[in-house]
This record gives sequence, C-alpha cells and structure tokens, in this order.
Amino acid sequence: KYIRWVNYTAAWRAVSRYIYNSLIMSSLTVIMVVFLSSYVGYIFARYKFPGREFLFYAIISLLMIPGALTLIPQFIIVKNLGLLNTRWACILPWTSGGQIFAIFVIHSFMSSLPEELFEAARVDGAGIFQIYTKIAIPLSYPTLVTIAIMHFVGTWNDIIWPLVTITKPELRPVTVGIMAFNSAYYQNYGPLFAGYILASIPLIILFIFTMRFYIQGLLSGAI
Repeated sequence: KYIRWVNYTAAWRAVSRYIYNSLIMSSLTVIMVVFLSSYVGYIFARYKFPGREFLFYAIISLLMIPGALTLIPQFIIVKNLGLLNTRWACILPWTSGGQIFAIFVIHSFMSSLPEELFEAARVDGAGIFQIYTKIAIPLSYPTLVTIAIMHFVGTWNDIIWPLVTITKPELRPVTVGIMAFNSAYYQNYGPLFAGYILASIPLIILFIFTMRFYIQGLLSGAI
C-alpha cells in the first residue's frame, strides 16, 4: 500500500533510452510535418496556378490508401536507401505520411482567412515567404498546434513500422522497447507497470501544456 520507488528506478534504467529515442524521432517528425504541410497548405489555399486543384485532390486522395498497403513498398524504399536500423528509417516515412491529413486541415483553415490581410501585405511589398511567416502562421497557430499534437501522439504510439525497420536495441522507440521490457519483466508487475507509467509521462506533459491550443484548433476547424 505504498509506492516502491525501486520499481521506478529499475524501470527508468530499462526504458529511458527508448523514451529518448522516441522523443528525438517524434519531435523531428513533428517539426518537419508542421513546416512542410503548413507551407504547402498555404500555397494551395492562397495562390492560383495551373493544375492547383488537380494536385491538391491528388494529394488528398492518398488518404484513401490504407497504411498496411504501403508497408512493403515503404520498407523496400527504406532498405534501398540504406536507412534500416537508423532513426531516419522512421523519421522520413512518418514525415511523408503525416503531411497528407495536415495539408488538408491547414488548407481548409487558410482558405477561410480574409484575403484583405494578404492583399495588404502584398501592397506593403511583402513576399510569399514573408506573408507566410508574418500572417499565415500566426493566424493558424492553434491549428498547427493541433496538427503537431495529433502527429506526435501518432508517431509516439506507432509500433508496426519501428518493429520492422529498427532491430538495434539502442535505437528502439518506446513502443518496441516496452515490448522487450515486458518480456524481460514478465510477471514482475512492479517494474513492468512503472515502465508503462514512465513511458506515458511525455504525452501527459504534452497535453497539460498544449491542451488549450488543441481545443482552440479543434473549435476553429469546426467553425
């Protein structure tokens, strides 16, 4: 009926490196997804060019393809690039796959922004990238935070892709590492459940500090 801190000590020694790996891979993926998808969504929403509608719907149509169908082709590509058993084996596929939904959401939000704001910036001599950084990004901040949270949680909890692309124990993310930890502490429930708690702490901290922006992003998308 009291906390056995020795269980948390044993669990931390076992899962800390896995948490570190997941933090690196998920954070880099989120940064790349938010930047690339926000810029692409901004271009599609605020500028007209030949083939814009076709390209946009071609990108969005990829949402209809189940992830299981792309598992083998992605694995072959990653293997041919020599990225197996590296962090980039997860970062690059997560980045490419996570942009599709993010582009759709950001495009929908930026399309609803008043054109007068962008026209005023053009009159003042602002370029495409200046308008993007000074107007589009600040106005879309809640939506971008929502995308970042959703993608961080999705990559943090992904298990199938890291399981087939990373076999080195020192590079395993937390989901795959917890499986190995589970096998090592089978029926030793103290360290086992302490490891589960430690693995969930980064997500709890993330939601504590970003929940307000997450709700704002959901409401802005709904309205």
